[in-house]
Amino acid sequence: MTYFDQVCEAAAYLRERMRAGLGETTPRIGIVLGSGLGAAANALREPVIVPYAEIPHFPQSTVEGHSGRVVAGLTGGVPVAFLQGRVHFYEGYSPAQVTFPMRVLGALGIRAVVLTNAAGGIAEGYRVGQLVALADHINFMGWNPLVGLNESRFGFQPGSGLRFFDMTEAYSKSLRELAKKAANELGFLLGEGIYLAVSGPSFETPAEIRAFRTLGATLVGMSTVPETIVARHMGIEVLGLSCVTNLAAGLGATQLSHQEVFEAGKRVEERLARLIERLAPGIAAHLETAA
Repeated sequence: MTYFDQVCEAAAYLRERMRAGLGETTPRIGIVLGSGLGAAANALREPVIVPYAEIPHFPQSTVEGHSGRVVAGLTGGVPVAFLQGRVHFYEGYSPAQVTFPMRVLGALGIRAVVLTNAAGGIAEGYRVGQLVALADHINFMGWNPLVGLNESRFGFQPGSGLRFFDMTEAYSKSLRELAKKAANELGFLLGEGIYLAVSGPSFETPAEIRAFRTLGATLVGMSTVPETIVARHMGIEVLGLSCVTNLAAGLGATQLSHQEVFEAGKRVEERLARLIERLAPGIAAHLETAA
């Protein structure tokens, strides 16, 4: 069975499971929840919950704070599909496995994704618990998930699935504006930043952080970029949201730890859930206009 066939089999299984609770209403918006942010899906009414372990070929997360479930339901009256947790390259997964869940979302008909993550703050003035919309990224992982033969059948949207494709607007400007508007309505400011991705799992050194700042990065983390690349390959619009869970190496008074990241993420879950609930109708309307 080819990789494409595995993706389609996983998507078909999920589609049938979601019909049990959502009927013929198919989500067009996917949300990936990063470290410590998984409870943002708990606000869904009468959700359909599918553990990753039950989905054919789906990779299993091994990291604390990634519960490993698909949770589908309504938020803000809009059908959405949450991925509670992701898998990472540093867990020993291949690039194809890391991006398998995003491929499945594409096969399900998802047309916009909100990719959340826990990130180290590099820019001066960032505070722990702050949400930042991604305007762009820098890939320092040392790999690209599209290396190898191009599978054009992943072009689920018109003009997508190309071997070479434009990444000028990796993160949708329209979705960022909708997110800023929703944040303002909730009483907080949503700034923009540049996310630099490293492979991990060790945290960065102070010298690396100084170098990353020189390159223009304001945030650093170990995920999101492979998902963004694959999403754009499939013609899916991307909104990236980073939660500043710690100040990057050399910028804070304490040593870095995953527990610190996890606890900071837990503190911002409610705000993230409210933002997604407020934002979902705007994204749905945007997708209808763009259709």
